[in-house]
Amino acid sequence: MQILSINPGSTSTKIAVYEDLNPVFVQNLKHSTEELSPFNKIIDQYDFRKKVILEFLEKNGVDVHSFDAVVGRGGLLKPIPGGVYRVNQTMIDDLKKGLQGEHASNLGGLIAYEIAKAAGCEDNAFIVDPVVVDELDELARFSGHPLLPRRSIFHALNQKAVARRFAREHSKNYNELTLIVVHLGGGISVGLHKNGKVIEVNNALDGDGPFSPERSGSLPVGDLVSLCYSGKYELQEVKKMITGKGGFVAYLDTNDAYEVEIRALEKNDEEARKVFFAMAYQVAREIGSLAPVVSGKVDAILITGGMARSKPLTEYLTEHVKFIAPVHLYPGEDEMQALSEGVYYGIKGEIEIKEYK
Repeated sequence: MQILSINPGSTSTKIAVYEDLNPVFVQNLKHSTEELSPFNKIIDQYDFRKKVILEFLEKNGVDVHSFDAVVGRGGLLKPIPGGVYRVNQTMIDDLKKGLQGEHASNLGGLIAYEIAKAAGCEDNAFIVDPVVVDELDELARFSGHPLLPRRSIFHALNQKAVARRFAREHSKNYNELTLIVVHLGGGISVGLHKNGKVIEVNNALDGDGPFSPERSGSLPVGDLVSLCYSGKYELQEVKKMITGKGGFVAYLDTNDAYEVEIRALEKNDEEARKVFFAMAYQVAREIGSLAPVVSGKVDAILITGGMARSKPLTEYLTEHVKFIAPVHLYPGEDEMQALSEGVYYGIKGEIEIKEYK
């Protein structure tokens, strides 16, 4: 089975070709500021990005007709349960509208469908576990005010892939496990997976949870409201404080977690050390907060994402949460592998292929 995976980011488009679960190649196609500057909206980049992908494939001797399936990163669609979704007209319409906002990932399903159509396999165009996966327990939706319900926006693709991988490695059924999965990246999400559903998770984009390299996480609500009405900041400035210029960026003027670790532990930068371990403290606290939801009956804690490569960070977390359940590390966030795995197991019938409505 030959699968093309497409993952559009803000300034690049990652593509990968897999034969079954084996990567043939993975390529990051970068887009310069000059190339993207003519486009006012992300959706306007559609033709440009599709052309770049097709030209790269042709240049490297890859015939689009060789693909059995094409999968794109899922965008900001309606809240949906996790899984593998076939791209249909309703999804195409919602991706074009940017239903919950503009994001480069909205292009994933659109480009996947068009290339699948060119390959003669348009019925095998998919997305997998988009960031809007919503399987929250009913009680988890309450925030404290009906005008502000909690939302499920998190690293669903990587969290679900790692959870399924753990289950396969231990000859278990993901749908019968209770896991806490921690994604440590530019944003941080900590999800409680029970019987195949993420019943509780922090909004890792602009809502709550630990602060991260570039996001503020939970903030003191009263102080935030006062800041908003202080007259010192515009709406977009405040939003940027929460997502983009929060966390490490706000405290240390960098979003490079490795740089912060070096400053903290090798260059004896006391402020960097405090900030680094304050983030670790908040992650450990978030993990601990989930255990009571399932009466402490957790099978394993899985730590993944780019920062899971940090030995000081993972050692701190392991020491503080191992009393809850055994801790397993899955460093990195191989989204291309996760996309291809979802489609592979979907077509094989091991994961249900769903219809977006």
